[in-house]
Amino acid sequence: MPLRRPTAIALSLLAALCAATPAAAYIGPGAGFALMSSFLVLLATVVLAFLSILAWPIRTLWRVVRRKKPPKAHVKRLVFVGLDGQDPRLTERMMEEGKLPNFMRLRRQGSYRRIASTYPALSPVAWSTFATGANPGKHNIFDFLDRDLRSYLPKLSSAHIGRVERFLKLGRWKIPLQKPEIRMLRRSKPFWTVLGERNVWSTVLRVPITFPPDRFYGAQLAAMCVPDLVGSQGTFLLYTTRPATDAIREGGLRVPLSSNGSGPDHFDCVVEGPENSFLEGDPPPPLRAPVTIEVDRKEKTATVSVAGETVELRQGELSDWVRLEFRAAPGIKVHGLTRMMLTEAGQHTSLYLTAIHIDPEKPAMPISHPSYYASYLSKRLGDFATLGLAEDTTALNEGVTDDATFLRQSYDIDREREEMFFAALERLRKGSLTCVFDATDRIQHMFWRYMEDGHPAANGRKTGKQRRTIEEHYRHNDALVGRVMEKLGDDDLLIVLSDHGFASFRRGVNLNRWLLDHGYLVLREDADGSEEWLEGVDWSRTRAYALGLAGVFLNLEGREAAGIVKPGEEARALKRELITAWTGLRDEERRAVGINAAFDAEDLYTGPYKGNAPDLIVGYNDGYRVSWDCAVGVVAGPLFADNTKAWSGDHCVDPRLVPGVFFSSRPVDREDDLSLLDMAPTALALFGVDKPDYMEGESVFDLAGLAGGAAGAPA
Repeated sequence: MPLRRPTAIALSLLAALCAATPAAAYIGPGAGFALMSSFLVLLATVVLAFLSILAWPIRTLWRVVRRKKPPKAHVKRLVFVGLDGQDPRLTERMMEEGKLPNFMRLRRQGSYRRIASTYPALSPVAWSTFATGANPGKHNIFDFLDRDLRSYLPKLSSAHIGRVERFLKLGRWKIPLQKPEIRMLRRSKPFWTVLGERNVWSTVLRVPITFPPDRFYGAQLAAMCVPDLVGSQGTFLLYTTRPATDAIREGGLRVPLSSNGSGPDHFDCVVEGPENSFLEGDPPPPLRAPVTIEVDRKEKTATVSVAGETVELRQGELSDWVRLEFRAAPGIKVHGLTRMMLTEAGQHTSLYLTAIHIDPEKPAMPISHPSYYASYLSKRLGDFATLGLAEDTTALNEGVTDDATFLRQSYDIDREREEMFFAALERLRKGSLTCVFDATDRIQHMFWRYMEDGHPAANGRKTGKQRRTIEEHYRHNDALVGRVMEKLGDDDLLIVLSDHGFASFRRGVNLNRWLLDHGYLVLREDADGSEEWLEGVDWSRTRAYALGLAGVFLNLEGREAAGIVKPGEEARALKRELITAWTGLRDEERRAVGINAAFDAEDLYTGPYKGNAPDLIVGYNDGYRVSWDCAVGVVAGPLFADNTKAWSGDHCVDPRLVPGVFFSSRPVDREDDLSLLDMAPTALALFGVDKPDYMEGESVFDLAGLAGGAAGAPA
């Protein structure tokens, strides 16, 4: 059954894009999830407030009785600064050139080492290992996507969001009688939960794979996989008078714009929000917010009126956050945030809107713990991005926005993150603070094409400014590190790290095409391979298929619905065949190796969830990655193809090529290689907490040489 738009559009991008793309929608939540959540929050707030007042003395006594005494800590505060995707090769070169003085100061004061990433080197996998100290076989996150074993269609790997099935019907209205189910699919406790069990406070800001938020002794703002208001992982809108032939292929919706009787420069339109699940329909009709656009073509400006607010736009300039309000039923509203930009005001009029973010002041679904933490941050710091993958890479890929707009978005989000981080650091007296900054990853994804000659996505001559974009952001990170160091005391410990490095993405590899050509994958007679999500595959004759960014699955009997490969020796033999064939697979057109190696999941993972892993992990060479077609389940096309998109750098490669960076303000006391597995055990050891059995790494510090202290709650 075909996926509905924008679900199909957004899912196609999440599959196609790596650690940072705002791209995929959920299968299952329905856009109406936000509305149901809003209604239930409204319904429950008064009741819960009353019950909370009655229960307060009992709850206080219970906490005192069950609270464990804080352990003896070796530090007062532990601060993790995550710089997603910061590459060791670039970092080391720039340090040697004297361009990163604060990183060098931190290195001299403490330590600098490369740190091993995960298999595969994808952000959801890597940061889950960072948090839990466990390999993917124990935390259950192997990619952005998993597959439905019955339908072979993709699904989000990190969260399950259900639908409301029970309603009270009153004419055309439906009143929900249950709460939508939402649960985290990551397994094994993160270190902040373990610390909380010992009365050590943690603040966790925008660490990937924290949606829905963890419940622990601390505060958390969720990150990667927080959806937008319509249930996708980021669907931008383009209102335009241009003809429909100018289609958007990925990640956004084109909305026709036409003037009315008020004149050629006056436009009335609507922004569609989540489904109005209070109304009958399959699907229910979407909520709508009316928008009026007045264009001054001479001045290249526009006035946009929405939700009682007037926004003045100048062509090419991105607005601040604009509040949207969707009315569903008497007393029921859903709130969102977007940013706008007038991209054309000449012969044609075009207005770009970012994906509609959940309003942190009035969140329509759980994005923080405690639930009021997002509202607190909004009241203190102002509006901010809440979408898990917030920088709009797809709009730049589609040519709807330009380099300057993307950089403005990225740096604005980075600034919002800094304000949250330093506000949390200021309030933290004792305990841990972890914050991940995404801009390094996003900017490298989109601007790597300017760093090397001959990149097929470079589109002609590169300016010096374009060539310096990534380097300038590393300098920006260096300044951030300097400001953090100024805020630390003698008993504090700072760790700055990345989850992986970076590589070039010049050529895509369609492994489903290879499987078709070599008889491992077979199409139905009525299919030509151009269908998305492997819809044309004849599963009764297919033995292997690729899905996601780094994984290949066997069509295993007893596991997949139409599996034909017998478990045991037949499956092991098939994996050996594919590993042998793909190791050193050459791109003859470029006279280069496209795939270094393929890895058997049996050799990579241990733990109760390793059966959910792809059967093989593909280690692409520098310059190569899964192709855009393969990532969305298209079989047709060449095995190797140039990548001409702005998305030109990546890390979905052989993990040995893309280690991360590790800096600390105290010397590391180990000679062996560091791994992301070591970070959670290190955090626990610093606060005197023994690591649980599932954690595999070891502390990187000699605790005898660290200062003593006590761990507890913030001020």
